[in-house]
Amino acid sequence: MSEPEIKQPVYLCDSKGRLNSQSVGWSRHPLHTCNLRGHTGRKKKWNYWCVNDDKRLFSVTLSSVDYLGLAFTYFLEFDTKKFTEQIIAIPFARGCTLSENVNGDITFKNKSIALSFTEDRGNTRIHVDSRAFGGNALSADLLVERPEGHETLNVVIPWSKRRFHFTSKQNCLPAAGTVSIGNETFSFRKENTFACLDFGRGVWRYSSFWNWAFCHGVRDGHSVGLNLGAGWTDGTGMTENALCVDGRLNKISEDMLFHYDPSDLMKPWAIKTKSSKRIDILFTPFYERLGRTNALVLKSELHQLFGRFSGTVVADSGESIELENLIGAAEEHRARW
Repeated sequence: MSEPEIKQPVYLCDSKGRLNSQSVGWSRHPLHTCNLRGHTGRKKKWNYWCVNDDKRLFSVTLSSVDYLGLAFTYFLEFDTKKFTEQIIAIPFARGCTLSENVNGDITFKNKSIALSFTEDRGNTRIHVDSRAFGGNALSADLLVERPEGHETLNVVIPWSKRRFHFTSKQNCLPAAGTVSIGNETFSFRKENTFACLDFGRGVWRYSSFWNWAFCHGVRDGHSVGLNLGAGWTDGTGMTENALCVDGRLNKISEDMLFHYDPSDLMKPWAIKTKSSKRIDILFTPFYERLGRTNALVLKSELHQLFGRFSGTVVADSGESIELENLIGAAEEHRARW
C-alpha cells in the first residue's frame, strides 16, 4: 500500500465543502486546516486528551456532532480500579466551538463544567473545573509539552468526496501537573507521565465501527508509542497506524488485525499487522469503561479497555523493539450518528 506523505499546508475541503483530493495523505506534523462547511448534521468534531503515569489516568474531551455536544472527563486509579466520570450533554452543541487547526485554542463553559485546551509557547495547557465530579469538586491543571521536532500522525481517511475524516493522533508527549478531586490532589511528574491527543474533524457516514489502540512509555531508555486502528479505515487506501520512537514517526501502511473475544472484552487482545510481522503485540486489559449514548438519531456504544501492551514492533530501520507492559487503551466502538 502506498500512502502519499504531505509536506505542505493544505485545506481539508474545497470551496463547496467536499473533500479536497490534495489533502488525502499523511504528515509528520499537523498541516491540515479543517475548513468543514455544509453537511448539516453530519459533521463530527472532537478533541480527546488522555494523560497517564504508571498509577493513574485522567482524560477530558469536548466533542460536537452538529446536533449534540458532549463534554466528558474521567479519572482512573489503576491499583484500586476506582473510576470517576462526568458526562455532560449539550443540546445542539451550543458553545462547542472546536478549532479548524490541531493547535488552536478551545474553551467551553456552562453551569456544570469549565474546560480549556490552550496553546502555551508551543505546548498545550489543559484546565478543567467542575463542582460535581462524582460528588466532589474537580480541578485539573496540566501542561503537555511538545519537544522540538517531535513527530505525530496526521492522516485523512477518504470514504468519498462527501464523506471523509482527518485525525491527528499524538502520543509520547511529556506532561506534568495536578488533578484535585475533593480534598485529594494527585501529582503527575514529567519524568514518568505521557499525554495522548485524538483530534478529529470530518463528515461521517451514519453507521460506523472502529477499533482503536494506543500506548506509550519508556523502553530501555527510549520513548515508544503506538497508534493502531481498524474498521473505519478499511478499504480506503489509508491507515491510522504508526510507531513513534524517540519522537520519530514510523508510518505503517498496512491494515491491522484485532483479535479479541467480543463476549468477554477483558480477555487478552492480539493485535497484529495483516501481512507482515511489524506489529505483534498482546494487550491485557485491567479495566473496562463502557460509554453508551442513546439520543434519538444518535446511538453509540463504546467499550474502552485500559491495560498493558507487550510484544514486538519493528521500526523503519528494521530494528526490533520489545515492549513490556506499556500502559494504554484499546476500544471497540459502534455508532449510528
